[in-house]
Amino acid sequence: MQQAKTYYGGMTWGWTGVRGTWMTGQAEQSMELMASKLAANWTAIAFGALQDHPQSTEIKYWEEPTVTDEEVRWAIRKAKSLGLNVCLKPVVNCRNGTWRAHINFFDIDVPCEPKWSEWFASYTNFIVHYAKIAEETGCEMFCVGCEMVQTDRRAAEWRALVAEVRKAYSGVVTYNCDKYQEDQVGWWDAVDVISGSGYYPIDQWEEQLDRIERVVKKHGKPFLFMEAGCPSREGSERLPNDWGLPGEASEDVQARYYEAMFGSCDKREWVEGFMLWDWPAKLYAPEEAAANRDYCMFGKQAEAIVRNYYAAKTAGAAAVDTEQES
Repeated sequence: MQQAKTYYGGMTWGWTGVRGTWMTGQAEQSMELMASKLAANWTAIAFGALQDHPQSTEIKYWEEPTVTDEEVRWAIRKAKSLGLNVCLKPVVNCRNGTWRAHINFFDIDVPCEPKWSEWFASYTNFIVHYAKIAEETGCEMFCVGCEMVQTDRRAAEWRALVAEVRKAYSGVVTYNCDKYQEDQVGWWDAVDVISGSGYYPIDQWEEQLDRIERVVKKHGKPFLFMEAGCPSREGSERLPNDWGLPGEASEDVQARYYEAMFGSCDKREWVEGFMLWDWPAKLYAPEEAAANRDYCMFGKQAEAIVRNYYAAKTAGAAAVDTEQES
């Protein structure tokens, strides 16, 4: 009998994981609405911890503003009570606002300069800490990193980190590479699922999927978009990764983007799903949806598009499983 195929009809919840915002009535209602409004069967519970700047070597995950371990466990329990599978996704950010993709050090150790070895030691402690929580709480997937572009070349360190994660966690392990980087990661064999950030211009999906397909076929591993989405604002369909792009609110732009993205990905059976970006712990009021210019599709045209797509995809996967069993 063939193994049942998973479809990841997911949404990222809770970003950035600010302490004090998760174990609330608003957060509880947010997750309930996410599950019901989108027909989701997965969620990526995502939160950030801070290092001071891109050349810092200490990740202070125990400090504010990062959510507490109690809050992380609460979010996982809440998701599971709603019937959702969970990918736990701890992420490092820089306190000075520099994007994590620029975390970088000299390739050769230099005395009195920060070193890769020091950073990976701290990063490993950070990630393994949450891998243990993922194991304790029964998370179905664990993401070891997100969009760490300058670190991707350090294959030996990443392989060692994944090995440490597997000592603590027995589920599915993935890494979320940045957009355009799927073919730049040389250690996909170390993880179970290849995942990327799918922020591609609306008219480039076919081109980018052709490129990613070669990576997936080379490694023979499942693939999903651990992030993907588009703000509801004018111009964002061309630059969906730019959350600060000027432009008026536009539900239509976001809706057209989702239709194009799903339409292109539907032709590729190797795209096994999404953890769309993103659904906050504190939602805006429904009457504010039309004026909201962010990624969340709560109360917007794209909400129904996602719900209908996920409902159809999960029903299709269930039908295949039933056919295989018979």
